[in-house]
Amino acid sequence: MTDNLKENIRVRFAPSPTGGLHLGGVRTVLFNYLFAQKWGGPFILRIEDTDQTRFVEGAEQYIYECLNWCGMKPDESPANPGEYGPYRQSERKAIYREYAEKLIEKGLAYYAFDTPEELEKMRQEFKTEINPSPQYDSSIRLKMRNSLTISNEEVKLWLQEKKPYVIRVKMPEHETIEFNDLIHGHVAFESSTVDDKVLLKADGMPTYHLAVVVDDYLMKITHAFRGEEWLSSAPVHVFLWKSLFGLDKMPFWAHLPLILGPNGKLSKRDGAKYGFPVFAMNWTDPRNNEFTEGFKEKGFLPKAFNNMLAMLGWNPGTEQEIFEMEEMIQTFSVERIHKSGAKFDFEKAKWFNQEWIKKTDNQELYHLVAPILETKQISYGSEANLTDIIGLVKERCVLLTNFIEQTSYFFITPEKIDADSIKAKWNEAKNNFFNVFIEKMETLEWSVEAIEESFKQLATSHQIKPGELQLPLRIMLVGGKFGPAVFEIAQRIGKQETVSRIKHSLNLLNH
Repeated sequence: MTDNLKENIRVRFAPSPTGGLHLGGVRTVLFNYLFAQKWGGPFILRIEDTDQTRFVEGAEQYIYECLNWCGMKPDESPANPGEYGPYRQSERKAIYREYAEKLIEKGLAYYAFDTPEELEKMRQEFKTEINPSPQYDSSIRLKMRNSLTISNEEVKLWLQEKKPYVIRVKMPEHETIEFNDLIHGHVAFESSTVDDKVLLKADGMPTYHLAVVVDDYLMKITHAFRGEEWLSSAPVHVFLWKSLFGLDKMPFWAHLPLILGPNGKLSKRDGAKYGFPVFAMNWTDPRNNEFTEGFKEKGFLPKAFNNMLAMLGWNPGTEQEIFEMEEMIQTFSVERIHKSGAKFDFEKAKWFNQEWIKKTDNQELYHLVAPILETKQISYGSEANLTDIIGLVKERCVLLTNFIEQTSYFFITPEKIDADSIKAKWNEAKNNFFNVFIEKMETLEWSVEAIEESFKQLATSHQIKPGELQLPLRIMLVGGKFGPAVFEIAQRIGKQETVSRIKHSLNLLNH
């Protein structure tokens, strides 16, 4: 066992219900889930909804639906609470004030009464070429309106009068704050470069900085996987852990590498810009009705989506790329997560999906493909019929949505055929061949073998190579240059339909 462990492993995913679930978020879920499953601990979903200004109706339910589609159900969550609830931060509001007040009592935090106008004035007044964005830090806090600069009597009076305030952490000066990250190793910060983050907002809600520390402690979280963008906030969190609970209680941290798009960090806007999904499932923002496409609706299998995400920033140390979930659980190791960012490649993502389509049982695919055809009003007959056809065409499908094109001609006469591809080498001899073939089909036993044998014998008698005739036949039956064995297609659509499609095509070619 090489991963750093504590007893009674407990991991959590703590998203904010502010919109769609980005694939980077799902990868964080996946790494939490793999780790928890491997070492036998619970995977917890905690909703971090303390920023009520960014709360989006329906976003929490969307998170559940995404995790359900991915097959990663939390062991504890707001929907399935355990003994460490509540699991929504907005329902834990009273808890956080207690810890913020403890920090004030210890002289490690303070009340700040600065108005928005005073904060803006500070940013302008202390702006320099070297420091264009001044922070509320140790060099500035004694120049501001807070409990460090006003009398205790005045602080008490303002609190009694309910004057608006926030509670800020008082970061130490000239100290080295350090910790060991499971991915990045030893990480150190100079405390004087870190600003005094707000811990408790004017509305009484905690910020992420206070809430994540308190919740991880109370929920007994042992390992915290989160995005690399939170690394810059780590010194504040380490200081809070040390100040409130002791560093021996702090979880092991693993700051995951960024997922990179064409131009740096993969953003939610990249999907619309470059034509690939960035969310697990379709999401429509109720605030502006803005739609964002998801991997599910694009035609991805959840197994392929999970597999692809695992390989974005992690490798098993072998050449293997295709993994069942159970294989990933057994193979997963934090030590093999990359330090550097992983570039998302949509073509590679589609390759994973195609490989999974090929290896998925036809019956399982039926339950995924049938609803897609039904949305297009394509009647496919019996379950057995569609299952058999799926087996014929699945190696040609990259996305589940490709099954529409690859199966519909079995059930519906193509509206158009690629006549131009036939006309390029069309002649009277081929025209005569198909007219005679129509006549021979009338008395033909309708099996794949009989159709193929008759077709090839007739081609030989007409002194035409069978290969020169099979492409026109395929286009006549399918509409284009695709599909499985052409005689298999003819047998499945039936004698009458085969004759009808050939006659229709000959009519188009001769006019």
